[in-house]
Amino acid sequence: MSERWVPQTARDHAVLDTLKAVRAFGDALDRMHGGMKGDMDMNSTDLAALRMLIVREQRGESVSPHDLSKHLRISTASTTKLLDRLSAAGHLERHPHPHDRRARVVVLTEGSRASFYRHFGERLTAMRAVAGRYDESELAVVARFLTELGAVLDPT
Repeated sequence: MSERWVPQTARDHAVLDTLKAVRAFGDALDRMHGGMKGDMDMNSTDLAALRMLIVREQRGESVSPHDLSKHLRISTASTTKLLDRLSAAGHLERHPHPHDRRARVVVLTEGSRASFYRHFGERLTAMRAVAGRYDESELAVVARFLTELGAVLDPT
């Protein structure tokens, strides 16, 4: 195990400050998701599944039960239970795959989509306002940094 890193230079302190800000941002996301879980009466895996469906929907991508299982890192049996629970609660539906009659896709219901945006919409508007204070080149650096940071944390 490596020893504790102690910043020595001004640049080291800037790196540390940046990583502290990333941690604080992660904590804020956790608190926001915790509030949404309570408001929407679901657990963290349920909420993560809905977030994945929203993101994939925005990209125009379909989601299979296998995609959910892989993304959430849960077994196929757990995925089936999750899908049954979210279907029964009216959050999603299973539909036939548009190109493969043997496969299924998972889609959000209109009610779930509306509920998700009702809970997240105000925060998303506030986050866009913060991002709007930066020019395109600054945003490109932030996006690259966060993408690279995510890749080292989750190298899958």
